Amino acid sequence: MITTEQKEKLRGWFIGRLPDELFEEPAEVTVDREEITVIGRIPAPRLAEDVSAAEREAAVGARIQEFRERTRETRMAVARDAEHRFRRKVSWGVVCDGERALFTHVAAPVMTRLRQPERQVLDTLIGAGVARSRSDALAWCVRLVQRHTDDWLTELRDSLEQVQRVRAQGPDAAPDSASDSGASHGDTADPSTPDAEEE
Repeated sequence: MITTEQKEKLRGWFIGRLPDELFEEPAEVTVDREEITVIGRIPAPRLAEDVSAAEREAAVGARIQEFRERTRETRMAVARDAEHRFRRKVSWGVVCDGERALFTHVAAPVMTRLRQPERQVLDTLIGAGVARSRSDALAWCVRLVQRHTDDWLTELRDSLEQVQRVRAQGPDAAPDSASDSGASHGDTADPSTPDAEEE
């Protein structure tokens, strides 16, 4: 679990490390044990007021692609520094004219054991055509929980952070390393994940 202070230090590092002209405003930085996702806002293309939806969609898509290609070297340099410092893969995305596009992402495997009633839930989703496999069905369930329980998850995360703060004040607490930003031994993203290769 990463504390709020560690997340703030990590965000601050990215704000300081990213060139000011890269995004229109400070980037949104999200972190977990495997991945850091950086999403910034870029200027929308200048279009006529009566432009069609198809033309607007094509223009926004082209602007996103142009940004991705033009800034690749800069983003890769920042990613190398961050991956060395925080021991996590860095993924990139943008928001342009309300459209959100993610360039890369880490798909981390998560193993679990389920009893028959739980497996039947997944198999029902497969049978209904909602998911193609049990892993796909499980990911669908996680997204559904995430969408409907944001308040509960936020409260739970706050509680966990409070527990960590109390533990950190105990007699066996190790000194906190500012450069580690909460990465424990073994908290590395899978470097073989295809989705994380291209910046």
